[in-house]
Amino acid sequence: MTVFIEAPRFPDAISYGSAGGPTWNTNIVITDSGAEIRNQRWSYPRHEYDVAYGVKASTDLETLLKFFHVVAGQAIGFRYKDHMDFKSCDVDGTVSSSDCVISTASNTTAVQLYKTYTQGSYTRSRKILKPVVGTVLVSVNGSALTTSNFTVYSTLGVVNISAGYSTGVVIKAGFEFDVPVRFNTDTLSVNMEDYKVGAAQCPLIELKWADT
Repeated sequence: MTVFIEAPRFPDAISYGSAGGPTWNTNIVITDSGAEIRNQRWSYPRHEYDVAYGVKASTDLETLLKFFHVVAGQAIGFRYKDHMDFKSCDVDGTVSSSDCVISTASNTTAVQLYKTYTQGSYTRSRKILKPVVGTVLVSVNGSALTTSNFTVYSTLGVVNISAGYSTGVVIKAGFEFDVPVRFNTDTLSVNMEDYKVGAAQCPLIELKWADT
């Protein structure tokens, strides 16, 4: 990733009605017997969205046009709120400092934020790179920390705790977050007579770092 703007975030009024979600990358090989061999190529999914579905009025279209110009099509990345998945807890829940385990510390103060998805006995973690400023809560061994005891690097999704902790201490966090994305097209073409609900495709794609 070369250029990224932290603000403004992609307009919430348009993202709210948009379509999209996570995409994984899986290689499937069919053997001579018909059995499958499946290889998961990515550690984390890459999210894709089509924001044309969120354009409900001419004012939305004008806002989208301005934003597209500012980020120069595919050139500049930006924050996007996925209204189906933007909290460390369920989307209808309340963020708390005990939502997700982010570390069992080993004499460290800098901790990466993760969201944990759980179904039954299965869990999967997602690295969070763009937490929303002012929403991050942190606890150590069940005791919530005050904001004076930690600093959040919202551009990287890293929490810096003022005091180090030994191995075995459980650090948890709760937060809201955005998805780092870019437009996946350099062309915005919309007919003013038919701008509503997906009248034109306008795709976004998540920006992935080397280990995401």
